[in-house]
Amino acid sequence: MESQVHVMDKYILAVDHGTSGVKCALMTTRGQLIGHASRETPLILLPGGGAEQDPDAWWNAFLTSAKELVDQGLVPPENIVSVCVSAQWSTTVAVDKEGNHLMNAVSWLDTRGAPHIKKAVKGIFNIEGYSIKNIMQFYKKTAGGPGLAGKDPTSHILFIKNERPEVYAKTDKFLECKDFMNLKLTGKAMATFDSIIVHWVTDNRDLANIHYDDGLIKSFKMDKAKLPPLIKATDVVGELLADVAREIGLPPGVKVFGGSGDLQAATIGSGATRNYETHVYLGTSSFLICHVPFMKLDMIHKIASIPSANPEKYFVAIEQETAGGVLSFLRDNILSRYIDMQGTLDYKDIDTLAEKVPAGSENLIFAPWLYGERAPVEDGTIRGGLFNVSLRHTADHVCKAALEGVAYNSRWVLGYLEKFVGGRRLDPIAIIGGGAVSDIWCQIYADVLQRTMRRPKDPKWANARGAAFIAAVGMGEIMFDQIPDFTEIEREFVPNKENFEIYNMLFDEFVNIYGKMKDICKRLNTSGKASI
Repeated sequence: MESQVHVMDKYILAVDHGTSGVKCALMTTRGQLIGHASRETPLILLPGGGAEQDPDAWWNAFLTSAKELVDQGLVPPENIVSVCVSAQWSTTVAVDKEGNHLMNAVSWLDTRGAPHIKKAVKGIFNIEGYSIKNIMQFYKKTAGGPGLAGKDPTSHILFIKNERPEVYAKTDKFLECKDFMNLKLTGKAMATFDSIIVHWVTDNRDLANIHYDDGLIKSFKMDKAKLPPLIKATDVVGELLADVAREIGLPPGVKVFGGSGDLQAATIGSGATRNYETHVYLGTSSFLICHVPFMKLDMIHKIASIPSANPEKYFVAIEQETAGGVLSFLRDNILSRYIDMQGTLDYKDIDTLAEKVPAGSENLIFAPWLYGERAPVEDGTIRGGLFNVSLRHTADHVCKAALEGVAYNSRWVLGYLEKFVGGRRLDPIAIIGGGAVSDIWCQIYADVLQRTMRRPKDPKWANARGAAFIAAVGMGEIMFDQIPDFTEIEREFVPNKENFEIYNMLFDEFVNIYGKMKDICKRLNTSGKASI
């Protein structure tokens, strides 16, 4: 990497704040990656479905990585004119009037609010656990609704209200992770129209007039005053605080844009920004996402089209709970004891092991539901497993089966997504996120989904690229419909027809496994009978 870059005179400090860490990237207004730095942040898992993170760890990770990046001297600091954050979505931070967090952030993985959200949405006459009245108002106003697993921000807020009342009483604002970071950057507590959506308290029918709905807020018995003011993702929150600018080495006057959640930013950063253009994101969890020209809800399969970071569009995002997290599990809990002779084990080693095994892993099936599942079934008690294990199977087979298992789940989701968009065949599909750097995983996705997979350049930086594009639009440098022209496709992965038959058969059995295992897992993992 060159020590100085002088192609353009405006650069963006784009932040990709995921569950596992904070990544800072220096980007041009055309989405070119100039440099980066990152720091990891721990996840705290607690009994009873708790999952938390320390906001101080987030902030320190940002300060350290941002300063390291600026200190690399890749561009003159005065040419870094804006900051834009993309962050994990559906993670809730309670802050007081001074902007101090009052407890650990409640992660998107946390299910402790499940009993409270179930109570809030049920009535005398119920469908799928929701009162008919609530279904009608959710469908009409939001094209969505809170999941019963307790992982949405409203569930987090109800958990705090009912089980941490002293925190609730002191809370001035409940903020998304991204919006908490913006508060630390600017001193201003705001949310964006797209980041607030999964609170399910806004009327989203008119993209030009998204607003809090008093009826929805009342149905949850929430305090409207504890919700932040709303702006567009492309709006300016404020200027970087002077002390923050000094600490990371930037001049005064740097603008901080609203930014977006990781899903929305990745949708922009993937380059698949036109209607029905689709991408799969492979991070800790995984998503299938596309923009659509309508607001719509499939409540049974938890699929909804909701406002995008592009203020003029809706998007559909379907999440499967564990994707790259499967590889972390294998690396840290299983394989570290298998090949520890070299000192360290990384994800490339998993690829190397998996490459030794034929398609289908000799009929070994890995179910990736290590922390429950969200789509196409919402099931907080389902758990993963290896099925059809024999004496001939090795750690190599387990690695290959794990990669395939995540892809099977994505194929399951894809079927419902294509029905949702009117039976369209979504092909090709962009593939981004940290998992997309793996050639073998991209090819497995092509073979299992039977779709051409297109990998953009720097796929693990799609979130940060999306944040940079959002800021660039806000700065007036580009328009959203130009973004595909700025997205370079690094490689295409075409389905291998020789693997169709084996993957079709194993996919059918994968779905059957869920049907057979869901009741067993429910008995094993119901609160009071087992841990997570």
